[in-house]
Amino acid sequence: MEAGEEPLLLAELKPGRPHQFDWKSSCETWSVAFSPDGSWFAWSQGHCVVKLVPWPLEEQFIPKGFEAKSRSSKNDSKGRGSLKEKTLDCGQIVWGLAFSPWPSPPSRKLWARHHPQVPDVSCLILATGLNDGQIKIWEVQTGLLLLNLSGHQDVVRDLSFTPSGSLILVSASRDKTLRIWDLNKHGKQIQVLSGHLQWVYCCSISPDCSMLCSAAGEKSVFLWSMRSYTLIRKLEGHQSSVVSCDFSPDSALLVTASYDTSVIMWDPYTGERLRSLHHTQLEPAMDDSDVHMSSLRSVCFSPEGLYLATVADDRLLRIWALELKAPVAFAPMTNGLCCTFFPHGGVIATGTRDGHVQFWTAPRVLSSLKHLCRKALRSFLTTYQVLALPIPKKMKEFLTYRTF
Repeated sequence: MEAGEEPLLLAELKPGRPHQFDWKSSCETWSVAFSPDGSWFAWSQGHCVVKLVPWPLEEQFIPKGFEAKSRSSKNDSKGRGSLKEKTLDCGQIVWGLAFSPWPSPPSRKLWARHHPQVPDVSCLILATGLNDGQIKIWEVQTGLLLLNLSGHQDVVRDLSFTPSGSLILVSASRDKTLRIWDLNKHGKQIQVLSGHLQWVYCCSISPDCSMLCSAAGEKSVFLWSMRSYTLIRKLEGHQSSVVSCDFSPDSALLVTASYDTSVIMWDPYTGERLRSLHHTQLEPAMDDSDVHMSSLRSVCFSPEGLYLATVADDRLLRIWALELKAPVAFAPMTNGLCCTFFPHGGVIATGTRDGHVQFWTAPRVLSSLKHLCRKALRSFLTTYQVLALPIPKKMKEFLTYRTF
């Protein structure tokens, strides 16, 4: 998909329908995820089942003309033949999913020491957050259950690993807490973060591993330090419950999505509100019952940091360019709940209430040298450090995303 084109539906995966299940309930796809290297896709397809699918998809799922473009020789040439689709029976409704990063060599040695029965193939793991408050940890290559983490008293709604590969896992729950787990220490719970007054819907760790954002059924979001596990600040600006959040790839921006039909873009270092993106209906509402039709469900950054994707209750997937106030593309989708970008770009995956997953084309752009430089600098410089540099004001504004 080129910039400005409408997203095209590439493929749709649907769950099987065993007769023993009542398919009028518990069939939602609450979470979808790609592994960081792009070799696996996971989705909670309802009824306690998580499906693990090798990526790229089998050729029968890809429309003619796209298949050759979607498969990179780097990803496809080695090792894909040994990857087989897996079904994980979690025993409870699955709400949250998270793949681990590829661990560093020290982490692999620790993992092997604690789990000698598990072959040290790739050490890629999947965490699943369940309806009863449990978190199950699976080895992706084998489908083996490795750990069962207990502590939450209600639904585990979201999960996030630190991108550094340290195997630190953060969980967000309806029990109004976040918990920090160290999988290198047999899944030891190392911290409980309290302060939310409502269910915690979402948690996101900044790519530089310095901050954690949590969104609950409240008008504010919390920013926590991942070093001290203390609250840094509350970000206030939404008019209704915040349900989704995500950091930009350089950690310089944070986006939050709310039932108030808006996405707010923040500077997480200063707490400054940089921009709001409003989700207006394409057709006028017929009566007051449609007032919540544009409530947001999910927001995520593209891997290069130039686009956002949002899913709303008005049956639309929207794609936004970072520096524009209106969407650059729309796609019709029914009952959308979640979305995520493929880590190498070009594809967006969305999950729906009926347990389906849809794959859409996403903009493929060549980042400008300016943006690449900004992304590289902001990956290790805070906003305050940029403002202290002896450089022209316009350059500071560009580096701190104040040129909108």
